[in-house]
Amino acid sequence: MASNIPMSPQLEQIHGEIRDHFRALANGFQRLDKMKDSTRQSKQLEELTDKMRDCKRLVKDFDRELKDEEASNPPEVNKQLNDEKQSMIKELNSYVALRKTYMSTLGNKKIELFDMGAGPSAEPTADENVQMASAMSNQELVDAGTKRMDETDQAIERSKQVVEQTIEVGTQTAANLKGQTDQMGRVVNHLDTIQFSLKKASQLVKEIGRQVATDKCIMMFLFLIVCGVIAIIVVKIVHPNNKDIRDIPGLAPPAQSRKLLYLRNTECMGR
Repeated sequence: MASNIPMSPQLEQIHGEIRDHFRALANGFQRLDKMKDSTRQSKQLEELTDKMRDCKRLVKDFDRELKDEEASNPPEVNKQLNDEKQSMIKELNSYVALRKTYMSTLGNKKIELFDMGAGPSAEPTADENVQMASAMSNQELVDAGTKRMDETDQAIERSKQVVEQTIEVGTQTAANLKGQTDQMGRVVNHLDTIQFSLKKASQLVKEIGRQVATDKCIMMFLFLIVCGVIAIIVVKIVHPNNKDIRDIPGLAPPAQSRKLLYLRNTECMGR
């Protein structure tokens, strides 16, 4: 039937790969029937599980490509392609149910077909995830497969959003770090300027201190000179006849000496 459906090269390639996987699954289950060793059977089931995971991924790719080409295909072709997709989903679910039967036989009922890395405690049992094909209608099988693919698509979209948010946070963090680095550079430059100013201020204070000390010495010498002059004046007034004390230049003699000199001059003129 599929060979009579017109397909684009991309759809035809994906469809061929799915059919190859289905043939490999059929041959693998035939070999599994002939195995007696439980260890070899478990290993063979693991290989078949990987094949079914790949087949599921290809069915999703087929569905995605079909949606992209739906607008350019006639309605009849779209209906045939959708029927083919549902047929492949049904066949895949039949292999899932067959795998579940073998797993029950081996006594391991907790290995999920589409395990995406969740922990063992988060994995539902095979009985909860997979129903026997004989107990499900075709539409139920199609709906179950479509639902599982939609859930996987939603998980991928959530992962993309988380990655985008992480990139945005990383970009913002890098910008903040750059701004803080520039600010620290400005602070260091400002501290260097302050240190230089403090050094200049310290030198200026020392220079002012030396000038103040010099001014104090000069004032002290002036004070001593003034005190000496005052002492001489006081002694000269108290002991005017003391010849040991020389007259200060520019200072008038005591009043008593001027009076005696005046009396002597008057007597001379009277004579």
